[in-house]
Amino acid sequence: MIKIFKFGFVQDVQVALAKMFRLALGQDAQVKLWLCLAHSIHKVCLDYRRFAGPVNLLKVQLFTLERKYYIMDGMENTKRINAIGAWLKEEFGQKIIKLSIDGGFTCPNRDGRVGVGGCIFCSSEGSGELASDIPGQMKLLSEKWPNATAYLAYFQSHTSTYAPVEVLRKQYEEALAAPGVVGIAIATRPDCLPPEVLDLLSELNEKTFLWVELGLQTIHEDRINRCYPLSVYDQAISDLTARGIKVVTHLILGLPGETKEDMHASLRYICQAPIFGLKLHLMNVVKGSPLETLYPGYTPFDSPEEYIQLVCDLLMEIPPEITIHRLTGDVMRKLLVSPQWSYKKRTILNGIAQEMKRRDAYQGCGLLSSGPSLPSL
Repeated sequence: MIKIFKFGFVQDVQVALAKMFRLALGQDAQVKLWLCLAHSIHKVCLDYRRFAGPVNLLKVQLFTLERKYYIMDGMENTKRINAIGAWLKEEFGQKIIKLSIDGGFTCPNRDGRVGVGGCIFCSSEGSGELASDIPGQMKLLSEKWPNATAYLAYFQSHTSTYAPVEVLRKQYEEALAAPGVVGIAIATRPDCLPPEVLDLLSELNEKTFLWVELGLQTIHEDRINRCYPLSVYDQAISDLTARGIKVVTHLILGLPGETKEDMHASLRYICQAPIFGLKLHLMNVVKGSPLETLYPGYTPFDSPEEYIQLVCDLLMEIPPEITIHRLTGDVMRKLLVSPQWSYKKRTILNGIAQEMKRRDAYQGCGLLSSGPSLPSL
């Protein structure tokens, strides 16, 4: 089948997979076997992205088959979304703990290169209020996960590629050399990826596990003092994916002036690209941010229930192969201005899980009604 696909006979692949799906759905005892075979062929489809158009429809049917298998096996709560925690555990064979690192960077919309003041939602810590150094993070998280032995170094604060490449190399390599660190995640801006930084990231990607996070937040008019156009994000996606580097995109829900349809439009746009992961952030107004001054009294959602409904609607539109890294936001309660219920993270996440179960909904299931069907046999 791989040989057939490499020569471009995409229709043969579609027909073979259609047969697999129908056999699997008709013979419950063989679902797990067919699921494994379908995954293998779908992986080939993703690897050969020049055929992405003809084979893209297969991802939703594949996830539907997964859903059937997991419900049969009594695990209906485990696969409603493609959560990054579960993905990492499967990839590494153990739980991976993310260490939030403050590398001491700044941003070009803070230091005057492209703007001043930073993005309006950021505090002075550059959205890294909980970040520190690796020893500090290990000590902090050891209480929650005392048996943890594997870590991902996450450069979170400000723009973590905004420095001379020799400074970046030193910081990244020191982090990777720390005991138990098995990979690295780097949060940055799409306009801070010059050729020499891309070369460094490509080098790292060849020798360790890596993803790069891009803080797009919205595709709409720049009301957040982001100071770069959408085309810069598109170029960054192209540059990173061409080098085989995984990309995680950030989207904020509840920005001032945005409607729910605006948020859906941003999501649809983001999901058209071959991204690895997605972070959905609840718009938190934090003390000391420009947002607090520019929009006094602003509350993005009237209740947690309203936010939960929106997140579930969006999850149903996200292609199932995209990993979900966040569904709300983390802000220390002493810094939170609004919404006042935002600090109840566990309540929000439980509400999302319960609502998805109530709907009998799964990540990407909303695409089934709008996408093409499998070819008939």
